[in-house]
Amino acid sequence: MPVAVAEGAEPEYLPLTDVERIAEALVFASAEPVSEAFLAERLPRGTDIGGVMRRLADAYAPRGVNLIRTGDRWAFRTAADLSFVIRKDENEAKKLSRAALEVLAIIAYHQPVTRAEIEEIRGVQTSRGTLDVLMEAGWVRFRGRRRTPGRPVTLGTTTDFLDHFGLEELRDLPGLEELKGAGLLSGRIPPGFAIPIPQDVEELAEDEDPITQLDLEELGLLTPGGEAEE
Repeated sequence: MPVAVAEGAEPEYLPLTDVERIAEALVFASAEPVSEAFLAERLPRGTDIGGVMRRLADAYAPRGVNLIRTGDRWAFRTAADLSFVIRKDENEAKKLSRAALEVLAIIAYHQPVTRAEIEEIRGVQTSRGTLDVLMEAGWVRFRGRRRTPGRPVTLGTTTDFLDHFGLEELRDLPGLEELKGAGLLSGRIPPGFAIPIPQDVEELAEDEDPITQLDLEELGLLTPGGEAEE
């Protein structure tokens, strides 16, 4: 069977089984989730990348290793029902503090969100150390600058956040009923309480400006002169 071709594209001939094997090898060889753009650069022109990856994912679904999608990226991961047999690394990072979990949840559900907005939701101040922990884990990133007085920095989650928690997109975050069923919301819930519907917001919102090099230096992510800190 020839390669699956995206609509309107000029195909390059290659058997579909070979295309799938190449895609499989590219994802397997990568230490990080692989983007569809990366795959498109290395597979025959006109390949229906989404179709190829979905077929591979279906083929791996009953196996001990699954091919999963997070955002527009693909990665091999241990099947969720077998995670208990995988030996934990003795040097596994400490569990997040309650404060860090609260901040992470607020960012995930409310992004793009500023530090002041996080503190308003929590009712307490948020230490820089808490945000540093989440950024060092690779789960939270600076998105842009809000077009309001003071131009506060906005925060959002990363593809690594989706990958770590086994989410394909932010809309897969649990809703109110799922949180209650998991015992994560206990006690009396105030009338009208609702969990916001998370939005997939990779692009900047209308009220956000992009982060500049000067912003990165101010935030301590670049040394003066433009070199990134290690």
